[in-house]
Amino acid sequence: MDSLFRDAEGGRLCPQGSVVCIGAFDGLHLGHRALLRHAVTRARALGVPAVALAFEPLPREFFAPGDPPPRLMLPRGKVIGMREAGIGGIGLLRFNRAMVAMSARDFIQKVLVDRLAAREVWVGPDFRFGHRREGDVAMLQAEGARHGFSAQAIAPVLLDGERVSSSAIRAALSSGDFADAQRLLGHPYSICGRVVRGKQLGRTLGFPTANLRFPRKPALQGIYATRVHGVGDAPIDSVSSFGTRPTVDGIEPLLEAHLFDFEGDLYGSHIDVEFVAKIRDEEKFDSLEALTARMRQDADIARTLLHSPRPAQARA
Repeated sequence: MDSLFRDAEGGRLCPQGSVVCIGAFDGLHLGHRALLRHAVTRARALGVPAVALAFEPLPREFFAPGDPPPRLMLPRGKVIGMREAGIGGIGLLRFNRAMVAMSARDFIQKVLVDRLAAREVWVGPDFRFGHRREGDVAMLQAEGARHGFSAQAIAPVLLDGERVSSSAIRAALSSGDFADAQRLLGHPYSICGRVVRGKQLGRTLGFPTANLRFPRKPALQGIYATRVHGVGDAPIDSVSSFGTRPTVDGIEPLLEAHLFDFEGDLYGSHIDVEFVAKIRDEEKFDSLEALTARMRQDADIARTLLHSPRPAQARA
């Protein structure tokens, strides 16, 4: 099985059964990866597909559209990471009014039983689901006994006594502590996406950029020393702006990466921007000339940080 599906209801996807893991999976940190690995291991032992279920948008985004939690990654990055972990079937279930109204028992019947023929279900600590969060591991276990599947929560992943969580990673990124974020993620923090055309203002100012749209509230905002992966055989040093571009009255968050000593057309390419260190916050300049002067300074700082033994947050 190698599929991506969005609907909670529909035809059976796993006739021979499946091992299912469920979670938000925002960031795919060490705790998420432990859950995915366990599901893959159990699926291989049973000779059935491993399926990961997540929700898009995140439930907290749906319930608080005016003040959503910062997102660590977009759906494409989540799918790529799950595939790399060995997951065969990925359900990014639409979190809408119909999903909100669905009872926990209906979710079990329609998704876990009818669509996926689950043989085992694995979730993270404190997992809740269904209308008014009525479902929990105990309900999964009771309903599983009726439908022929087992259910269990894996233990939380701890580092130095701290539980690994998306909230802890958001806090680390907000403070510019990329080393701590990397410790919790198990890899450097990065954002992947397809390069889109912007207003080409950067090119006019002498700083052409590869632009990635981020149509969610980002966990970062500011100017950063970065490395761009996916262009050639080695990562390329860069300086990136991530935010709403207040000097030019931007609205939607945009990640703009200026690749050092690079010439080429990246439109339509998929790249991965790795964040190494924060240089400064976003700010609004009085003129494009002032913005350009600051961009030159930012680029110099980024080059220095990227060649330092241990890059850290820098402000100038």
